[in-house]
Amino acid sequence: MASSTTSNGSKTLRVLLLPHFATGHIHPFTELAVSLAVSSPNATVEAIIAVTPANVPIVQSLLERHSAATVKIVTYPFPTVEGLPKGVENLGKAATQADAMRINIAASTEPLMRPAHETLVRAQSPDAIITDMLFTWGAGIADELGVPCVPFHVTGAFPMLAMRHLMMDDAAIDGDDMVTAPPFPTPQIRVPRTEVPDLSIFRYVFDKIHSMQAACFGLAVNTFSGLEQQYCDMYTGQGYVQRSYFVGPQLQSSESPTGDSKSQCIGWLDTKSDHSVVYVSFGSCALVSDAQLDQLALGLEASGKPFLWVVRAADKWTPPKGWEKRVEDRGLIIRSWAPQTAILAHPAVGAFLTHCGWNSVLEAVAAGVPMLTWPKVHDQFVNERLFTDVLGIGHRLWPHGAGLRSEDYEKHELIPADDVARALLTFMHSGGPGDVMRTRVMDLASKSHAAIAQGGSSQQDLHRLVNDLMAAKVGRS
Repeated sequence: MASSTTSNGSKTLRVLLLPHFATGHIHPFTELAVSLAVSSPNATVEAIIAVTPANVPIVQSLLERHSAATVKIVTYPFPTVEGLPKGVENLGKAATQADAMRINIAASTEPLMRPAHETLVRAQSPDAIITDMLFTWGAGIADELGVPCVPFHVTGAFPMLAMRHLMMDDAAIDGDDMVTAPPFPTPQIRVPRTEVPDLSIFRYVFDKIHSMQAACFGLAVNTFSGLEQQYCDMYTGQGYVQRSYFVGPQLQSSESPTGDSKSQCIGWLDTKSDHSVVYVSFGSCALVSDAQLDQLALGLEASGKPFLWVVRAADKWTPPKGWEKRVEDRGLIIRSWAPQTAILAHPAVGAFLTHCGWNSVLEAVAAGVPMLTWPKVHDQFVNERLFTDVLGIGHRLWPHGAGLRSEDYEKHELIPADDVARALLTFMHSGGPGDVMRTRVMDLASKSHAAIAQGGSSQQDLHRLVNDLMAAKVGRS
């Protein structure tokens, strides 16, 4: 184990963080590592983030924006997965749904992953492990070493609880092929079967996750109480975990190491009027068919609204012939890194067309931007319900019953360009849903900033996490 004090006598805590192979997990884990490293005036936290070699540049680019924090990067080998191209170690690099599935299966398969993780943990000899929920064996490794293990959920309390209830054996499937969660706070969670992961597979996975949570020292969550208080309280009150720490939002810095991409985006936004621009991004992992991208492009054109669109780097899509020329005065496409927090914070942005990934919606909340929702996979369909049905800060792009939505992007019904344009115009019409929702989300933005400020709820939980882990270390001495 690392020594208990530094040369000047301050307490030290060595924490190893293990994120899943997705940029949407690596980002909040890295930001949490930074937060831990600068968290306590009474202790020195040595934060170490462990990733596979191909994911190192993602962590490095984030750390370059934090000059005040020192976080160490260590690596371990990505497992050999039959059929997966060499060097593809991140969901954002998966060109097909099959490759994405191979990465997820590798991440959740203990015989593939545990040996490398165990070797790494023993070599680093941490005082505590903060692990991704999919790495359920992290708790066993920590137990063998006699150190605390804290799973870190990169999604919120509401989606975690909703998925937990939807995966219960008594979750009902009715004649309309809808899955209804057992007792849950308002509103009732009722989700089309196509929008829920395969129950036969995921019930087994979630059972392992929930067992790990119950056995672990505590649970950290990338959310804040002001966003979903009743669900934070429920997660703790139901006795699902021994301790809980709501430490969000863990948002990536808007600063770019080079500044070029940020300058291009912000300079372009500076030419637009307030609340006039539609910002479109489906994150780094969502797979969208070329046919749907064509219809989205034509819908953006038909809406007449200025737009800034981030197209996933792995997509080889080419816009419809002549489209780029027709929209060049009011549209900007970004195919590289985009400074999303800076874009959302710009006053020109009036709506965020989003896949409902948790990091993206937290950034929208922090910026006070209302959302048009278009979920693609996993918990995104459940996230959507929090923002549309509970908080009232988002509006479905697809009206209920308009067409099939599915975890399998190839089964999504095509949304025609006219419907995309109509949704944008309705949402952004003066006095329309976007304006109403902007008032609500601006209130949540204030609560978001207060949570991470000195003395805020998330800052207090972060300090409590460090103090509890330090007390556990001292108790083992």
